[in-house]
Amino acid sequence: MKKKLRSQEWFGKKGKDGFIYRAWMKNQGIPDDEFLGKPVIGICNTWSELTPCNAHFRELAESVKRGILQAGGFPVEFPVMSLGETLMKPTTMLYRNLVSMDVEESIRANPLDGVVLLCGCDKTTPALVMGACSVDIPTLVVSGGAMLTGKYEGRNVGTSDLWKFSENVRSGLMTEEEFNLAEAGMCRSRGHCAVMGTASSMACMVESLGLSLPGNAAIPAADAGRKVLAQLSGRRIVDMVGEYLRPSAILDRRAFENAIRVNAAIGGSTNFVIHLLAIAGRIGVNLNIDDFDRHSSGTPLLANLQPSGEHFMEDLYYAGGLPAVMKQMCRQLHTDCITVNGRTIGENIERAVVLNKEVIANFENPFKLDSGVAVLKGSLCEAGIIKPSAADPKLMQHTGKAVVFENIEDYKRRIDDPNLEVDENSVLVLKHVGPKGYPGMPEVGNMGLPKKMLDKGVTDMVRISDGRMSGTGFGTVVLHVAPEAAEMGAIAFVRDGDLIELDVPARKLNLLVSEEELNIRRAGKLMGSANIIERGYGKLYVQHVEQAHLGADFDFLKGSSGSEVLRDSH
Repeated sequence: MKKKLRSQEWFGKKGKDGFIYRAWMKNQGIPDDEFLGKPVIGICNTWSELTPCNAHFRELAESVKRGILQAGGFPVEFPVMSLGETLMKPTTMLYRNLVSMDVEESIRANPLDGVVLLCGCDKTTPALVMGACSVDIPTLVVSGGAMLTGKYEGRNVGTSDLWKFSENVRSGLMTEEEFNLAEAGMCRSRGHCAVMGTASSMACMVESLGLSLPGNAAIPAADAGRKVLAQLSGRRIVDMVGEYLRPSAILDRRAFENAIRVNAAIGGSTNFVIHLLAIAGRIGVNLNIDDFDRHSSGTPLLANLQPSGEHFMEDLYYAGGLPAVMKQMCRQLHTDCITVNGRTIGENIERAVVLNKEVIANFENPFKLDSGVAVLKGSLCEAGIIKPSAADPKLMQHTGKAVVFENIEDYKRRIDDPNLEVDENSVLVLKHVGPKGYPGMPEVGNMGLPKKMLDKGVTDMVRISDGRMSGTGFGTVVLHVAPEAAEMGAIAFVRDGDLIELDVPARKLNLLVSEEELNIRRAGKLMGSANIIERGYGKLYVQHVEQAHLGADFDFLKGSSGSEVLRDSH
């Protein structure tokens, strides 16, 4: 039996309420027949000129609208708060949960039968998916696409090169004038970062989960194919409403396992972990931090993309896109998982072909064997993560003396001090940059190296923090250490000179200090030093955010709340 359209609870009503709902929509010049049994499709738009990655979304929304109209639906575009990674302070991660609430309440409160999510910059994708999962009406994701590959001095560059350029300027290997020239050539078109950073990882995540049409992840923002996909997505969401195909029917545990394995194969961002955990919590799938290590294991690096490799998202598109990567690893995937187009993963990748073996490798001859995310445990943390494919193999088993920075201001004040007691074997430790300690968990975990080390030609050191790093970053960096310092985790009690043992093959991260000594230190430090915020959203965040290994969502947002509106307004 065909399910009644949710929007008819508004537009199909008789009397005063129906009069108000329809009459005030008509002031936009909408004819009566638009409300007569047509699926009403929301286009959730994160367009903003303060989010440069998403600045082309007005145009993309028009393509989605055309598709909806062609399929017999009625499109309504609505805005939500937009998160611009490059401009927002103190960190967009502080606002991910806020945007998810904005999306959830906007969808539930309005007469929508289905929704298309326009996502691009890093946090917009998980925030919108989290919110939509909480409501659980038919949902389809359209990503904004990566920008064209940057150019500098005749070679290709992307965001990952920024970290190298910055270190080269600090060490005198690059002049400020050269740095400015690189800046001019970095961002050549609309779209998000050109490398496999967090934005691209999130686009791959939604495709591997089955929430977008095949090929969504890799089409460049500037390519006409991006608008074609948007229009096809508009058509498809209308059919999804008729089929009542909701996120809960797509996002079972197997879909999450697929996403973890694909993220390993593409060398995806470490931020993927914290976002996928939060999405799983919203849809009610029991996913935990150990699953990322378990399901990454045995998946090699198949996509040769920065920061783990050499090439760029534009190259991935020309090489066959994400379907070609997934075809190479199909033996590791649950190919019978359903996707938004009504077909299975296996059916979607059946005809995928690798067009450039320099960019996409086969399973037998991968670019790197050790990929994915390694989850570390030990006396320093209940959980921490590292991205082996972006780390120095020589540092994967390392013991060194801690050089401790109590917070980001302490780090900035002392990192270039010529009197800093540090050598190439030291372990840099940055505290109080976790979810509560900052607050918001900024991308500062891939700390720049001390200038005196750069001057010696050192290019990598072990770095540990309770914060995150940009998906475009690289290095032997341990992140998301939990519990964080502000929650009195062991990292809070690390002191200069303490020995720290990192053993990635054994999945260990240990503070080599006796339990007796740690108890003495704990007794002398009665509380953490989270930033105290006395009002507004910041106060709500600090009071309710969970730790990184749980997804850093709010404790009161777990599980689906559904699409029902409990009370009428008139």
